Amino acid sequence: MPTRRRPKQGSRGYSPRKRASSITARVTTWPASTGDGVRLQGFAGYKAGMTHAFIVDYRTRSTTAGQEVQVPVTVLEVPPMKVCSVRFYADTTCGRKAVGEVWAKKVDKELSRRLPVPKEYDEAKAWEKAEKLEYDDLRALMYTQPVLVSGLPKKRPEIVEIRIGGGKMEDRLKFAKDILGKPVTIKDFTKEGDMIDVAAITKGKGWQGVTKRWGTKLLMHKNSKHRRLIGTLGTKRPNYVRPTVPQGGQMGFHQRTELNKRILKIGDKGEEVTPKGGFLHYGDVRNSYVIIHGSIPGPSKRLIRLRQPIRDTGMKLSEAPQVTFVSLESKQGV
Repeated sequence: MPTRRRPKQGSRGYSPRKRASSITARVTTWPASTGDGVRLQGFAGYKAGMTHAFIVDYRTRSTTAGQEVQVPVTVLEVPPMKVCSVRFYADTTCGRKAVGEVWAKKVDKELSRRLPVPKEYDEAKAWEKAEKLEYDDLRALMYTQPVLVSGLPKKRPEIVEIRIGGGKMEDRLKFAKDILGKPVTIKDFTKEGDMIDVAAITKGKGWQGVTKRWGTKLLMHKNSKHRRLIGTLGTKRPNYVRPTVPQGGQMGFHQRTELNKRILKIGDKGEEVTPKGGFLHYGDVRNSYVIIHGSIPGPSKRLIRLRQPIRDTGMKLSEAPQVTFVSLESKQGV
């Protein structure tokens, strides 16, 4: 009989469990443009920590709908980001390729810590050249401002690429010209009550054994030498260990994306959410902040990428959720 061949079955979304190539999460897929005008489809912030809050339950199908309930929340510090470049993409037979870009004439001096910044640059000439290009997509290169965050011991910014969506291509180009070299806030990206996707690198746990890494069953007490092993590495043929066999190795520090997280509140005064003594391993929130319903990947201080929902299955809210209380009790155990 001929050899039966078929594509690999099953999700490879969580395998192989190896370390992420970068501590900054990558976003390679963006939602289709919607009819709500031209806008940036992403943002980035830093995870401060978790606390709990009391909100009026906005979920209409919940048994506690309309009542005050306690929920776990995550606080992100989101200082303004700046646009350093606009990049043009064209669809080719070999995929989407960058065909040109325009940089801002003036950028912060901290950006030179990340990449070489030319001292002399003619922005007007670059725009004249870019307007002659044939392109199908526009994206903005934006960098963070960690110097504004007291909880981060670094000054070198992160650079992320964010798509400009909505409207016609002419409107997107005009929007890109307006924001180039200027600061952008979280309110330019989203508002209270909206759903977002969250991407981040999870907390690293180093090398771990097969039982903790894969949750395999403990062997019986009569097993030879060890219990926290697997019973077999597989069949005799093929004469190699298949990648689907659970084994020990790197655990954590993987990129994970959580879909449809609800934004409960956006504020400008960090003292409204900073607990007594500050967040553990982070400190005080001194810039704009975002309160997200539930937990998100990554430890404190980790850069968190935000994106418009790619599969928005959440309920549309006519008004922002009502947050009645945010716990400011000390996380230090005092």
